[in-house]
Amino acid sequence: MNNKKLRRMVLIAILGSISTVLMQFNFPLPALPPFLKVDFGEIPAVLAVMTMGPIAGIAVELIKNVLHWFLSGSPTGVPVGEMANFATGVLFIMPIYFIFNKVRNTKGLTAGLIAGTASMAVGMSLLNYLVFLPMYVYFMNMPAYTGDALFSVIVLGILPFNLIKGIMLMVVSLLLYKSMSKWIDQQNRQLTA
Repeated sequence: MNNKKLRRMVLIAILGSISTVLMQFNFPLPALPPFLKVDFGEIPAVLAVMTMGPIAGIAVELIKNVLHWFLSGSPTGVPVGEMANFATGVLFIMPIYFIFNKVRNTKGLTAGLIAGTASMAVGMSLLNYLVFLPMYVYFMNMPAYTGDALFSVIVLGILPFNLIKGIMLMVVSLLLYKSMSKWIDQQNRQLTA
């Protein structure tokens, strides 16, 4: 195994571990459904995407959610929340990679973060409607949302939650980028060259 591959694996493991710790400090937003909780576990995945590419970012998201599942458990043994969080993270980081990879500066990162926030908000609204809310009903015995209640949960709960979460992640990511841009560029050159 060459030195570059080992460094990538170690950095992915470290970022995944940091992401897991950050996920533990989650909190609900007032006036939104209490099962939706904000955490800053996507920030290390954003760093992974900027330094090593999309596979590294997805790996960080996977490590975070697998470790969270092992640490927190699930009442039914089915990690529905972790699967939803993984989908959320991937929807958020992929646009960041594609845009930031073409425009490697603050403007590129800002555009990527905005696209990632939109992707996460719209994508998770659809995925919750089609996949995750039915899974919660089936596996977690949550009450089924139908008609107006389903519309309210999606449009007045999940969509604004993901927009607010995206804006919070955007602010933190931009602040980190300002202080870490040289390190990010250095890691990118060393680990992707």
